[in-house]
Formats: sequence, structure tokens, C-alpha cells
Amino acid sequence: MSNEPKNDKFHDGDVAFIKSLAELLNASELAELSVKREYDEHDRLTVSLSKYGKQVAYAAAPALAPAPVAAPAAAPAASAAPAAAANDDPASLPGIVTSPMVGTVYLAAEPGAAAFVQIGQTVAEGDTLLIVEAMKTMNHIPAPRAGTVKRILVDDGSPVEYGAPLMVVE
Repeated sequence: MSNEPKNDKFHDGDVAFIKSLAELLNASELAELSVKREYDEHDRLTVSLSKYGKQVAYAAAPALAPAPVAAPAAAPAASAAPAAAANDDPASLPGIVTSPMVGTVYLAAEPGAAAFVQIGQTVAEGDTLLIVEAMKTMNHIPAPRAGTVKRILVDDGSPVEYGAPLMVVE
């Protein structure tokens, strides 16, 4: 008989958690996702998923043994697409506003409210463009300069990574 504690109660939940992470990765514009869960000093689960690579990793404390779950594979892009994408890369546009953190984007102060800004709207430096929620904290993202909102590159409620392009204000 093993001296390791038995933690079967986490196994089913961890598998569902990993599957939901894979679905989130597939449905979003994120390329990679890494999450660490700590249950106590000796029980933890670390999951790293990559949309475009072959690497799908997970690590668990010896007490946990979740089944590996592969992230859904993304369809390969056509050979002409990278050249077109390079010219239309939002990160290379002048006036790009990027996310200062990982979180969830909200274009309005609350559900059903009017969006902070619309395409074509003139904004002053410091005006709130949107909110990025991180760890239940609502972070107002201000306009870095006065200008006109040319493009909104994210959808309301979508996850974003640090440095992800959010808007173009020129």
C-alpha cells in the first residue's frame, strides 16, 4: 500500500478544467495558455497548452494523475496568408493601443451600457477606451494620446494577453 495521499476528488475536476482550457484556447486568439493550480503545499496542477505547436504539457504533483488532453489543432494557414497578414498586422500600425496585462476585455462599463468609444469617435488623452479585468480588478485603459478611434481589434468579453493589440487611435 502506498504512503502517498489519495486525492481522487481532484482528478475529475482537473480533467474538466483542462478540457475547458483547451476549448478556451481554441476559441480565442491566444496562442498559448499556462495555468497553475495549487490545492495545498503538496498538491498542484500545472497545465501549459499551445495552439500552434505540438507541445501540450501538464505536470501534476504525484498525488494527481489527470489524463493528458491535447489542445484542438488549428487549421494551417494558406501560404499566401502570411504575406497579407504581415501588411495588416495590427501591432505594426501607428497609434496602436496594447493591453498592459492579461485579462478579459470589456468595451462598456457594464452589460447593456453604451461602449466607452466607437470607431470614428474623437478621444482626448486619458479618456477611457475600455476595461481589462484581471483577477476581479477592473483596469480602465486610457487613451495614450488625443486622436480618433480608427479600429477596435477586440470583442467585448474576449480574453487578451499582455501586449495584445486592442485599438488603433490616430
